[in-house]
Amino acid sequence: MSAITAILVATLLGQGYYSPEESQALFQQANEAFYKQDYAAAQAGYEKLLERGIGGPDLHYNLGTTYLARGDLGHAVLAFERARRAGGDGPDLEANLSLARAQQLDKVVGNAPEEPFQQRVVAATSGNLAAWAFLGTWLAGFAFLLLFRLLRPGRRTWAAVVGGLLLLASLPSGALLAAHVWVHETLREAVVVAPTLRAREFPKEEAKVSFEVHPGLKVRVMEETGRYVRIRLPNGLEGWAEREGVAEI
Repeated sequence: MSAITAILVATLLGQGYYSPEESQALFQQANEAFYKQDYAAAQAGYEKLLERGIGGPDLHYNLGTTYLARGDLGHAVLAFERARRAGGDGPDLEANLSLARAQQLDKVVGNAPEEPFQQRVVAATSGNLAAWAFLGTWLAGFAFLLLFRLLRPGRRTWAAVVGGLLLLASLPSGALLAAHVWVHETLREAVVVAPTLRAREFPKEEAKVSFEVHPGLKVRVMEETGRYVRIRLPNGLEGWAEREGVAEI
């Protein structure tokens, strides 16, 4: 199980619900409960921190590992996916996520319709890399423009040229970063958490059931009405399911 990171510590220190000592003590108690295989107590401790607004990839990872130990595949995959979205990575996270998915009942087959170009580009690139590339070139460009103002006339043309080129170079990475932000804000992904989730042809209880899915399957939420959401499976199959049967990442 991962140790608490500096980011999580900073988050803990900034919370008003617990003192820093109380927050860290609760986290350590949950860790110790996990090591003792008291998974119910570990889950309760981690969830209590989340209820107080304390997050971070390590906390979600630890909670996902606890859910996995308890056999709750739906919430395990959900916690691992949230750890990913919070910036978590590494072999432990990927290994446990793969382990959870290997235990899923649903093996979705078939090809999904091709995604829009913007989503395909985002899926094939790193948002963190795009952010650092944009920030680096943009700041370097303005630094050279500032240098241009400090140099004497006749010796500053090169600074203006380099600064202008760097600012131009920041445009592609800036556009890519904007695409990542847009997709992150508009693309609604969720995980099935209900023991059996029935997807119907229409958002009505009497509508015919099109298919059933089970915990841990990652789906996309397309729209919602009342207590139903229209979900899309990885192969493109769609149906209306009860909202409480899925949890958004």
